[in-house]
Amino acid sequence: TGEFTLRSGQVASEYFDKYLFESDPALLARVADQMVALVPDGTELLGGLELGGVPIATVLSVRTGLPALFVRKKAKEYGTCKLDVAGRRVTLVEDVITTGGAVRDATRALREAGAIVETVICAIDRSPEGQNPLEDVGLVVRPVLTKAELDAARG
Repeated sequence: TGEFTLRSGQVASEYFDKYLFESDPALLARVADQMVALVPDGTELLGGLELGGVPIATVLSVRTGLPALFVRKKAKEYGTCKLDVAGRRVTLVEDVITTGGAVRDATRALREAGAIVETVICAIDRSPEGQNPLEDVGLVVRPVLTKAELDAARG
């Protein structure tokens, strides 16, 4: 707890150090196991957002047997630059969502490449209770935990 300026520019009194669970194999496995049931039917690819969504998407891929792809903040300008997502249903995977800026950018980029993107699953949804920060891009947010649930558990 304290005063933290988030990537979104918002100031928060709590900071979720997601790398504590992403770097601990047992905790990462538990998060991925909880996400399995959140993956929508018909998902063809799991899109892990750089950087925090990548380890989660990788473990979730192992758990579900679905292939993973890694969504960069900025596309590589070298290599093969292959991203075959046209017509495929991609479920995005993120660690923590506050305003959804990175998810929004990834959604737009994937849709421009022809992907069908309707859902994002995340470990923690920090947005205010009852609000969907990604409604403007038509995404359903499926969290393992919400900030309201964490606050209630802390009691």
